[in-house]
Amino acid sequence: MRRSWPIPQPGRPGTPPRCKLNARAEPKLRSISGGSNAVKPSLAASTDADETNGLVAAIDRLDFLNAVHVGDMVVLKSSIHYAHRSSMEVGVRIEAERLQTGERKHVASAKLIFVALDDNCKPVPVPPIIPETPDEKRRFENAHKRYLDRTEKRAKERASRG
Repeated sequence: MRRSWPIPQPGRPGTPPRCKLNARAEPKLRSISGGSNAVKPSLAASTDADETNGLVAAIDRLDFLNAVHVGDMVVLKSSIHYAHRSSMEVGVRIEAERLQTGERKHVASAKLIFVALDDNCKPVPVPPIIPETPDEKRRFENAHKRYLDRTEKRAKERASRG
């Protein structure tokens, strides 16, 4: 996926920020609770959104699929799926690796929404995402649909408040 940087300008492709974060699970329990794993996606995603001074505005989705056991290496991978004016959706895939066997399993997925802010905490434009591979195009299209759904839902909520 290419990304225009710093501010969107046609014909200025760049390399998208990507993040891979490793952490070891070491609490005094046999498995790690959802709460402790709920914080990790925002760490990985914020690394991806950091170049724009991004702030987590919402966690759109967080799905726990398998347990993480004490001693597992937790691997978080993030990428920016979609950008619109001053916001972006960052997807995070969380895997756990059993260090004894090297077996790796997908344990959680998250989608976080960031807003880019300037030094005065005012929204600023973010560069557009230019998907290139079939997977990137699929993620982009799905994220665009989620963006439209969130926008429609917010409009209905505002209208119902009067």
